Amino acid sequence: MASKTHNVGVIGYGMSAKVFHIPLIQVTPSFNLHSIVQRSSKPDDDASKDHPSVKIYRSADEMFADKSIDIIAITTTPDTHFPFTKSALESGKHVIVEKPFVPTSSEAQQLIDVSSKTGKLICVYQNRRWDTDFLTVQQLIKEGKLGSVVEFETHFDRYKPERPPTWKGNLSMDHAGGVIYDLGTHLIDQAYVLFGMPQSVVAVFTNQRGDGAPEPDSMTVLLKYGHGRPLVTAKAGVLSIETEQLRYWVRGSKGSFKKYHLDVQEDQLKAGLKPGDKGFGIESDDMSGNLVVLDGGKAVRTKHKNLTPLTYASLYDGFRKAIEGGGEAAVPVKASDARDVLKIIEAAKESAQSGRAINL
Repeated sequence: MASKTHNVGVIGYGMSAKVFHIPLIQVTPSFNLHSIVQRSSKPDDDASKDHPSVKIYRSADEMFADKSIDIIAITTTPDTHFPFTKSALESGKHVIVEKPFVPTSSEAQQLIDVSSKTGKLICVYQNRRWDTDFLTVQQLIKEGKLGSVVEFETHFDRYKPERPPTWKGNLSMDHAGGVIYDLGTHLIDQAYVLFGMPQSVVAVFTNQRGDGAPEPDSMTVLLKYGHGRPLVTAKAGVLSIETEQLRYWVRGSKGSFKKYHLDVQEDQLKAGLKPGDKGFGIESDDMSGNLVVLDGGKAVRTKHKNLTPLTYASLYDGFRKAIEGGGEAAVPVKASDARDVLKIIEAAKESAQSGRAINL
């Protein structure tokens, strides 16, 4: 018997929708791009022209009321995620919501409770769990190639001297904005996937641009896991002038792995490629990481290529499988995971303000 077609509605028509969600919806078996909420269009930014067969709504409430929609993808700014997710669940829709999930861990728990009550699933779009170099790091650790990991650094450094005039450039204690929620969510989520909840958090936020703004634009967050466990550094800077930006540096008792460059999938999606296209997710050999291991007591370095890409489509396909019978256990990025990451972020904010370590 043919599987059911799941109608998907997308709230928002910015870069997130155009680059990270709509292309993945279009390649997910049994998912149908049904409708888009675009509050106002422009001649050069019109969802109805880009997707002439799709319904266009001018408000989220119209989409919530459409009983033919099975899933809603929320791609709007973080301050809208809580009310939109709650309304979508209560209107009988499954939800996939952009990161950061919601501003606070308490709001995350409220939505987890609503999900349980309604029987509708939530998946958080932490796509960088499917960065091919991150999956390669996971495999190296799992296979014991590095021995016992003692330090793990994950970086998202860039040269961006101009502050973005959006939520990404504005850290507020009441809203999910600024570097810790933008890039930090990815970095901390990856550490959480590898090592779980830390024992304590130490964070420093700073304004590297020196632009006079009170909000920080850069961060260094240390996650402490205790004796015999790794020390994790999550770092994002905006004035990093490099020909090759460091992405990972993992050190263990048997070896180390250092990787430069960012995963290629985002740039490929921006260029119009999709998962399944030839070469999607595959980086050039010169971008491969450096693996150093002991051989006869001597450190020997070799190039270590990435795994075969699973691609960001795996997140959407995993959510499809959860909806089609796998249930909460099969959701690829659970709301409870995002809640825990928010607890780490909240501890980092408290540490940066107080200047002390925050125990979890």
